[in-house]
Amino acid sequence: MCGIVGYVGGRGATSLLIEGLKRLEYRGYDSAGIAMNNGNGLETRKAKGKISMLEAAVNGNPIHGTVGIAHTRWATHGAPNECNAHPHIDCTKTIAVVHNGIIENYSALRTVLKEKGHVFVSETDTEVLAHLIEENFETTLEDAVMDALNLVEGTFGIAVVSSRDKDKIVAARKGSPLLIGVGDGEYFVASDVAAILAQTREVVYLDDGEVAVITREGYQVSDLGARPVRKGVSRIEWDLDQIEKGGFDHFMMKEIFEQPNSITNAMRGRIVVEDGYSKLGGMNITRDELEKIDNIIITACGTSWHSGLIGELMIEENARIPVETEYASEFRYRNPIVTPNSLCVVISQSGETADTLAAMREAKRRGARTLGLVNVVGSTIAREDDGGVYLHAGPEIGVASTKAFTSQVIGLALLMLKFARRRDMSVARGREIAMAMEALPAQVQQILDRAKEMEMIAEKFKDAQNFLYLGRGYNFPVALEGALKLKEISYIHAEGYPAAEMKHGPIALIDENMPVVFIAPHDSVFDKVASNIQEVKARGGKVICVTSREEPALKGLIDYEFRIPETVDMLYPILTVVPLQLLAYYIATKRGLDVDQPRNLAKSVTVE
Repeated sequence: MCGIVGYVGGRGATSLLIEGLKRLEYRGYDSAGIAMNNGNGLETRKAKGKISMLEAAVNGNPIHGTVGIAHTRWATHGAPNECNAHPHIDCTKTIAVVHNGIIENYSALRTVLKEKGHVFVSETDTEVLAHLIEENFETTLEDAVMDALNLVEGTFGIAVVSSRDKDKIVAARKGSPLLIGVGDGEYFVASDVAAILAQTREVVYLDDGEVAVITREGYQVSDLGARPVRKGVSRIEWDLDQIEKGGFDHFMMKEIFEQPNSITNAMRGRIVVEDGYSKLGGMNITRDELEKIDNIIITACGTSWHSGLIGELMIEENARIPVETEYASEFRYRNPIVTPNSLCVVISQSGETADTLAAMREAKRRGARTLGLVNVVGSTIAREDDGGVYLHAGPEIGVASTKAFTSQVIGLALLMLKFARRRDMSVARGREIAMAMEALPAQVQQILDRAKEMEMIAEKFKDAQNFLYLGRGYNFPVALEGALKLKEISYIHAEGYPAAEMKHGPIALIDENMPVVFIAPHDSVFDKVASNIQEVKARGGKVICVTSREEPALKGLIDYEFRIPETVDMLYPILTVVPLQLLAYYIATKRGLDVDQPRNLAKSVTVE
């Protein structure tokens, strides 16, 4: 979602802030801005659209200083335009604020502030913060910020500068990620480590309810009551070249092709093939506690929810534990059945997804043990869960998730082995699954080596207006994921369904103009899916089939076929999803679209 970068030091801040914003472009945004304390006052520049527009505005009207903040905005309150872009300033034009999150009581605060004479110029909730800080400014900027935030309801990651209290940035977070970058005589603030990785690897993660005062001399962290908080410094281990395109046209394609490595990394050191079980030391759970768990709740959003559906099927079939996969956004607002013997598995690539984080906190409040499957070390979910499984997929920059999805499915398979081998799964069955898992990276590479085949299919359907994706069993969630990928980056309407459910409504849509993608590997439900293919073909639909071997039953029924290697049923989703990722990518690029930054979407959704 929105991105924050700030700098305090001895160097010119403008180029550092612009560079940091460019590192955050992948998160999704519609406008950008910068504010600088130049020694004589506060200056801001804003622009609608890409960061290149802001850069042009700064080059045309330079802005200088060694203390500044910058922002990329993803519109929530108010249209994407220059006026609504951050930073927002107060009436005196001495305070500038950048903000990620949503101020839920902004309307009431705005009314009160207007009655006191404050003049608002934007439609945003964020502008309220600038005026609140102005209203409470008596001694120091940090005191004013804390007093203002104690009146706020909602979520925030903010950075504030003021010409009335020079040479410092005040930063604070509640529900929206924020960190401090520690340099040599200089310090940074960012919502994502990618923004500052070129400058420092030493970071301090702020937790909810914490405020940081950052100067050239260092930083101090306190809570909103001004009580000091001791913080440790973490070191970022991944390299800058991991967030570069590496010769690919788009991050999404690079990440699709990284999946043999990301799958390997997700499994590395965690599978004992001979004994058919997994080692997951990060779960922080004893054998007795493990055996007491009698139900599992998986909560997630979007692509992560699809991986959760696959995990549900894996665990129930093999470990015989009841599992419910819940949309995190719905879980927290109903009255779920949670007991001390429940395990709540929360899945989030970023580890910052607002709804998923809130669902985890609700599960903890109700007494459940929580386990995070996240990709970002040091993320909020990773810090607050009771135990976790890091995915080790590496940075995922493309907004449409690819390698994180397959790594999540691997993580869930490892979790399944952990439970199943403690229960009824035999050594022989565990060994069969473990060996099949170890074969996956090479099998995915075989699919990627034939990517051009999918590009040729994409050429045929790049102008389609609708798609239907159908699968059964383990591949029904893959149908959902394939449809989501196409919607996200090509803007073509697509729906995923259980193949048999097609008869109960969607079959009315099928004609010669409707492409239907079937996920039909040779698993336990193949014969049933073959019957569904016949039903579509009888009504003139164009059939694209992802399958695993030549099959006489499909002769004459398939218009376009993509063949994948064979594996055990529960692992087919890792192989069947890759051709669908490629199909979405090639269709979108052939339509001339920006696959890395699709419209209206953000990489990390830190608002409800």
